[in-house]
Amino acid sequence: MTLPAGDAAIRATGLIKRFGAFPALDGLDLEVARGEVHGFLGPNGAGKSTTLRVLLGLLRADAGSVELLGGDPWRDVVALHRRLAYVPGDVVLWPHLSGGEAIDLLGRLRGGLDEQRRRELLERFELDPTKRGRQYSKGNRQKVALVAALASDVELLILDEPTSGLDPLMEAVFAEEVAREKARGTTILLSSHILSEVEALADRVSIIRAGRVVRTGALTELRGDAQVTVRVTLRRPPASLDELDLLRSPHLDATGRLTAQVDPAHVNEVMAQLVAHDMTDLSVAAATLEELFMEHYFRGPEPGR
Repeated sequence: MTLPAGDAAIRATGLIKRFGAFPALDGLDLEVARGEVHGFLGPNGAGKSTTLRVLLGLLRADAGSVELLGGDPWRDVVALHRRLAYVPGDVVLWPHLSGGEAIDLLGRLRGGLDEQRRRELLERFELDPTKRGRQYSKGNRQKVALVAALASDVELLILDEPTSGLDPLMEAVFAEEVAREKARGTTILLSSHILSEVEALADRVSIIRAGRVVRTGALTELRGDAQVTVRVTLRRPPASLDELDLLRSPHLDATGRLTAQVDPAHVNEVMAQLVAHDMTDLSVAAATLEELFMEHYFRGPEPGR
């Protein structure tokens, strides 16, 4: 689905970028709607970092077109960087500046900070802004960049492994702040290896493979006909699993615990079959984003050439 011109915060079409003979981007198409959280997934070497560098105006594509907030990220880089904030996965700070000074400097580059929001974020992320950059751990360097980005009045957040180094409590704070930004209409492009994080936060997801986006859509669209997982304990297990002919890859242990895959269209029929065996502790789970990613990435078709 192609978004109308005014509805896309990011639109990249046919991007090609080569480093020598290596095609880092090989006809990449990407659209991010205004106001959505968009997950950007792919393993190392798939082209994610190159795509983000092109979007940020740090690299110029060899071919194709890219539009960011209605502008050209290469030609309009200064103006656009006042309207966006970027958080990398490995933040490097000025060693002699305090965290607070670094936050203020980054904020001035983006046209200023919301001081009340800055104070709230420092408290929420439990960050001491008086320490020098060289004194911070990796996680605290991430917090500096996150506070600076989230306290800025920007239209677009580009987040590349933003929770790298954060503990689970701070990851939860991050998730709450992303939800808050989305509620106020901020567009967020989120690249992360933590697929559960993307699954919880993203409206839509794009999977990149070999320099191309091979799947894009909401999680419900990506699931499509993906099989669901059924886990159930049977007080009266069947003599043979052949009796449960709609199950895929069934496994029944000695305690009566059954695990199997089921076509979504047959879930009701499977439940009817299991009722006869006095079932307890039932769970039926749709495919997770991690399972879908593995399916589309490693067992999906090669992108067209």
